[in-house]
Amino acid sequence: MARKPKGRPVSGLFLLDKPQGLSSNAALQRVKRLYGAAKAGHTGALDPLATGLLPICLGEATKYSQYLLDSDKRYLTTARLGQRTDTCDADGEVTEEKPIPSDLSRERIEALLVQHFSGEIEQVPPVYSALKLNGQPLYKLARQGVEVEVKPRRVRIHEIKLLALREDEVDLEVFCSKGTYIRSIVEDLGLLLGCGAHVKVLRRLQTGPFHADQMMTLEQLQMLAEPREDEVQNSIHQRLDALLLPPWSPVAELPALELTDEETWRLRQGQRFRPEQAQTGESTGEYRLFTSGQTAFMGIGEIGADGVLRAKRLVSTA
Repeated sequence: MARKPKGRPVSGLFLLDKPQGLSSNAALQRVKRLYGAAKAGHTGALDPLATGLLPICLGEATKYSQYLLDSDKRYLTTARLGQRTDTCDADGEVTEEKPIPSDLSRERIEALLVQHFSGEIEQVPPVYSALKLNGQPLYKLARQGVEVEVKPRRVRIHEIKLLALREDEVDLEVFCSKGTYIRSIVEDLGLLLGCGAHVKVLRRLQTGPFHADQMMTLEQLQMLAEPREDEVQNSIHQRLDALLLPPWSPVAELPALELTDEETWRLRQGQRFRPEQAQTGESTGEYRLFTSGQTAFMGIGEIGADGVLRAKRLVSTA
């Protein structure tokens, strides 16, 4: 018999402003604990050095976290010129120092960004990364002194902008596809400039449809979780739950499809059928499914070329 998970069955999406120095998993566990949630997961790890948008899925929302893992991201980063580190960021050990070119200019950097970091590019992820080799994260192998060959991967840079150039620092804004390592961009830019570079500051501003102005810090959440005079636990939970976006938020960009009461029953019985509201071949693709009147979210379904709706990932009704 399966063991019942501890915690309450709260579901939704919390947009955390992850603080510097905390791992994504540690941040996730703190949010999960404050909510008393039975189940939680994040949607794309940030390095401990990095701050910013970390969407955290609770309960049924975890079923759709992959959609945010696969989404585009936007970052702000400050690159420190003249130094390379073993981790490609400020948390690592300096491995090389070189003078910064005296003729360094905005024009030169912008030309390099256009030539080498625009559109679809090939980059080698840092050795100190969460990518796995034979089930082991690369950063663990690197700390053990194990030398591994990291294969290049193709990613897409939708937009990269030079925001500022100071004596030994460069500020960049990068809008990119999933799997892009900002540390690799900074490392490669430093090599092209001939002086080396590493990430000094990294902040995520966007994940899919979600932006930085929607975030909340751990401190703000903690304050709201503090009991007020003579307050019962249910009131605290209600206050925290009001902060959550709906469980379907990770798939908010999918069109909604409202089912009739009969169709709702048939879907829950595992049946396939042609929905009344989607009869043509133009209706193919994935949908967010709702009961009549959109009173309840049912999950994700897909309509094939035959016009038949098939369940893909339904929420629990237990």
